[in-house]
Amino acid sequence: MLKNTFQERTHVIRFVFALGALVLLGRSFHLQMLDTPYIKKAERFGRYYTTIYPSRGLMLDRDGKLLVQNDPMYDITVIYNDVKEMDTLKLCKLLGMNKQTFEENLNKDFDTDHRFTRYKPFVFLNKVSAATYAKFQESQYQFPGFQAELRNVRTYYYQCGAHVLGYISEVDERQVARSDYYDDGDYIGESGLEKEYEEELRGQRGKQYFTRDNMGRIVGSYKDGKLDQIAISGKNLVTALDIELQQYGEQLMQNKSGSIVAIEPSTGEILAFISSPSYSPNMLRISRGRGQAFARLQADTLKPLFNRALNAQYPPGSTFKPLMSLIALKEKAIWSGTGIECYGYYTYKNKRYGCRPHREPITNLARALQYSCNSYYWRAFRNVVDKKSNAPDGVDNWAAYVRSFGLGKPLGIDIEGEKGGNVPDAATYNKIYNDFAWGAPTVMSLAIGQGELQVTPIQLANMAAILANRGHYYTPHITKGFVENDTLYPLKNYEKQVTLLTDADHYKAVIRGMELVIENTNSAITDVSFCGKTGTVENPHGKDHSTFVGFAPKDNPKIAIAVYVENSGYGSTYARPISSLMVEKYLKGKIEGEENSPRKRLEKKMLETNLVN
Repeated sequence: MLKNTFQERTHVIRFVFALGALVLLGRSFHLQMLDTPYIKKAERFGRYYTTIYPSRGLMLDRDGKLLVQNDPMYDITVIYNDVKEMDTLKLCKLLGMNKQTFEENLNKDFDTDHRFTRYKPFVFLNKVSAATYAKFQESQYQFPGFQAELRNVRTYYYQCGAHVLGYISEVDERQVARSDYYDDGDYIGESGLEKEYEEELRGQRGKQYFTRDNMGRIVGSYKDGKLDQIAISGKNLVTALDIELQQYGEQLMQNKSGSIVAIEPSTGEILAFISSPSYSPNMLRISRGRGQAFARLQADTLKPLFNRALNAQYPPGSTFKPLMSLIALKEKAIWSGTGIECYGYYTYKNKRYGCRPHREPITNLARALQYSCNSYYWRAFRNVVDKKSNAPDGVDNWAAYVRSFGLGKPLGIDIEGEKGGNVPDAATYNKIYNDFAWGAPTVMSLAIGQGELQVTPIQLANMAAILANRGHYYTPHITKGFVENDTLYPLKNYEKQVTLLTDADHYKAVIRGMELVIENTNSAITDVSFCGKTGTVENPHGKDHSTFVGFAPKDNPKIAIAVYVENSGYGSTYARPISSLMVEKYLKGKIEGEENSPRKRLEKKMLETNLVN
C-alpha cells in the first residue's frame, strides 16, 4: 500500500515537472516565434548598424573651378558596455579635453534619456579634426569601446561667395521630427545653394549591420552583409558664377555697403552675386569655433549675414527712367523725338519741382536719359496716367507695366527668401490718402524711381538684362545644372523665355540714351560699347545712395549688371565706375592700361575707398 502511494506521488511529481517543462517550452516558442514585439526587441538587441555617410556633392563655377569641397572630420563614438579599464588621462590629452568633460560625455542618463543606451554606440565627441583623429587612431587599441566615424564637412576653396554658396549645419529636433531621412547629428544645408539643392547634394546614406552577443559585443557581420547598403555620393553642382568676377566684385565692394548682381542676358545665368559687407564662407564651416564666429557676425552692426542682393529693398532712383521711357513710348505719351524746355525745374499749379541743370537742350528721349531730366519724366508720367479717364486707372495701368518687368515681386531665383519689393497702385494711394482726391501730380515721384516704389538689386539686374535683350528675359538663376558620369544635365525650369515690350524702335531710342550716359566719362571702356543709367537715390536716413544699371556690348550683350552702393552720393561717383570695372574685367579678363593710366587709377580708387568707417 505504501509502495503504491509512493509510486503515485512519483508519477504526480513527474507529471508536474513535465507540465512545467511544456509550459516553459510553449512560452519560449511564443516569445521567440509568435510574439512580434519581443522578436523585434531581441533582433534590435542582437544587431546594430553603423551609418556610412556619403560624400556631399561638390560645387564648381561655370568654368569648372572647384568652389566647395569635402574635408574629413570625425565623430568619436563609444559603446558604454564595452568600456574597460584604460588610461583616461591619455585619452583626454589626445582628444583635447579635461577629465570633467570626459565624465560628462561618457556617463549619460541611460534610464530616462532614450537617446542613449549602454549597448549601442553614441557620439562621445564630435567635430574632431583629421589631425586629432590621426593621433587618436595610433592609440585606439588602448581604449576599448571607442571608435571613430568619418564625417564629411564643407571647405570653401575661395574666400568669397558666402551668400550664394551658403553653409551646412547640424539638424535640430524640429528638422528630425518632420523628416524620415535625418537623424540626430546629421548635417543639412542651411542657406544659399546648400539649402536650395539639399536633396541633390546630400546623396544617400549607407548602412553596415553587425551581430552582437548577449553582452552587447560585436561578433560578426549580420546575415553576411545581405542587408548592408552602400552610400551614394551627392551630385556635383555646376554654378553659373564666374568665380574670378565674383572675387573682383567683392574686392571692389570691400568697406562699402551694397550689392552687385551681374547676369548673362542670353540665358539668365548669374555671373556674380555680391552682397557687402560679407564674410569668408569658411567662418561658418562645421568646426569647434563656429558658434563664436556666428555670434560675431550676428552682432556686427553692418549686418554681414544680411543678403542685400536678394533682400534689400530700395527705390531705384533714375535707373528706373529707361523703363519709364518704354512705358511712355508704348502708351504713346511721348515719342523718341519728344523734347522739353527744361529750366531746371518742373512747374505744376505754381509749385516747383527741382531738376538738375543740363549742358545741352533736351531735344529728344536720348538726351533726356543722358542728362537724367526729371522734368521730362514727370511730364511723361503725367501723360501716361492721364491717358485713362481717371488717375487711379492710370496708375494701375502704369503699375501693370512695371510689374511685367519683374519689379515688385520675387523673380524665382534659386535661393530661398527672395523679397519682392513694392510697386504701388491705386489701392496703395487710396489707403495712404484715405480717399482724398489724388492725381498724377500727387504721386509723380514714381516717374523718377522714388516714392513708394521699391526694388531689389536682383530685380534691377534683371531689368538691365531685359533692356539688353530688347524685351525679354530668362528667370535669373545661379545654377547651370548637375554633373552625373561626366555629363552636365542643365536645369530645365530656367529655359523658358519671358517676353515683354518688344518694339525695336522704342528700344533703339532708349539704348542710344543709355549709350550717351557712358560716353566721354571715366566709365567708358576702350573698344566696348557700354550702355547704362545712373541713379542718385534720395535717402531720408543719411547720404544718398549711388546706383547704376547697364549692359555691354551694345549689340549681342554678354553681361548685364546692377550696382547699389549705400550712402555714397551720386550714381556717377561709385556705382557707375564699379560697374564699368566689372564689365571690363568680365569681357577682357583684366583692367587694361599702364599702372598710372586713368582706368588703373579709377580701379585703385574704387578698391581703396572706405565708406563704412
